[in-house]
Amino acid sequence: MAATPSSSRLSRRTKLFYGAGDIGNALVNSAVQFFLVIYYTDAALLSPALVGSALLLAKAWDAVNDPLFGWLSDRVKATPLGKRRIFMILGAVPLALSVALLWRVPASAAGSPMLAFVWVCGSFVLFDTIWTATNVPYYALTGELTDDYDERGSLTTYRMTLAVPAYLVGAALTPALVALFPDKAQGYAFVGVLYGAIAAASLLISAAGLRERPEVSARTAEASPWRTFGEAFRNRPFVRLVVTYFVLNLAFAFIKTLMAYFLTYQTRMEAETPLVMGLMLICVVLALFPWQAIARRWEKGPAYALGMAIGGLAVALTFLLPARPTPLIYPIAALAGFGFSAQWVFPWAMVPDVVDYDRASSGEQRTGLYYGVWGLATKLSEMLALAATGWLLSLVGYVPNEAQTAGALLGIRLSFGIGPALLIALCVPLLVSYPLTRAAHRRVLAQLEAR
Repeated sequence: MAATPSSSRLSRRTKLFYGAGDIGNALVNSAVQFFLVIYYTDAALLSPALVGSALLLAKAWDAVNDPLFGWLSDRVKATPLGKRRIFMILGAVPLALSVALLWRVPASAAGSPMLAFVWVCGSFVLFDTIWTATNVPYYALTGELTDDYDERGSLTTYRMTLAVPAYLVGAALTPALVALFPDKAQGYAFVGVLYGAIAAASLLISAAGLRERPEVSARTAEASPWRTFGEAFRNRPFVRLVVTYFVLNLAFAFIKTLMAYFLTYQTRMEAETPLVMGLMLICVVLALFPWQAIARRWEKGPAYALGMAIGGLAVALTFLLPARPTPLIYPIAALAGFGFSAQWVFPWAMVPDVVDYDRASSGEQRTGLYYGVWGLATKLSEMLALAATGWLLSLVGYVPNEAQTAGALLGIRLSFGIGPALLIALCVPLLVSYPLTRAAHRRVLAQLEAR
């Protein structure tokens, strides 16, 4: 029997089933963010500049597909398989296949720049399309399973409590799995098959255990996607939130993309990479519920700002680490994990509140569209970092699997530590003064009840 949520308070069982859907997502996402570029350069032996350009072109499709699939899931009428869950169910197996293809570049591509470019761009477009079609509706359920300001934070915390350990596995276990094979390319191909299967299974389990609220599923959005897309950017709290999140996620994406390079070439601790990443992500998990408790005493915006400031300080400290193995990396990783845990809790719990703000003024349920725009900001920031990393590595003279020059190491250190810390510093004041507080959200709900 599936869990049936009320309009506000949710059972623990519902929260667990919802969180289970993100286990496979987190596993795949972690592997892509930490290892996709280094797989292309060090295993598939592709040019970093070619990889960066191909990935950036692939992201042009994101200008359409995230808001488009969000709008489509808003327009779908309720079915026996649900309004949002039907996307998760029908897209699970195609998602598994697309993940497997992402990590299987043909060996002939290393000698053919055109083939390499087409494969990297095409396989990522396929993966990104199916990822969006399944995940935008899944994330939209955060705002539709409950209307409660704090309960949404709790639902997100449960989801992240299950997802972050999977994210940890993706970061820490991937290099260990690859090392089991005599050839890196074979190891990454195995990772693609395994992680894709887990992603499909977790979506199906989550969809089987949830029931959407009939009164919410019955609502549909405007017929025009362009009009609704434009109206999203007239929602001032949302614009402030999504711009801030874009900058913060850009900083975080640089950190994730360059961590393997920093540990391998700056601290010369490639063998300890799983340990360092694992320590950081364990601290992320341990801090999830404390951050939720802090948010219940404060507000989501200031609590989010505090966490990011702590994480920004930690990555700035990495610039001071010597070009040799050092135990100082471990306390810095722990501090970063505690601070960046806020990135897993607050932004996703804040989006449903701005959706309510929109519904109070428009009278329409456009949760999917907002999560589509949110997904667009997420993936554009991550892919901008991936592309910029490829260009940067080429610019500073990076040579795969060799000792790096002083100039290459300086470029890696600046992009991994100082650059992200500065981006975070720009966003902290915007979060401290974020206007959609608990009291403001209560006023929004009162307007909805009156309507």
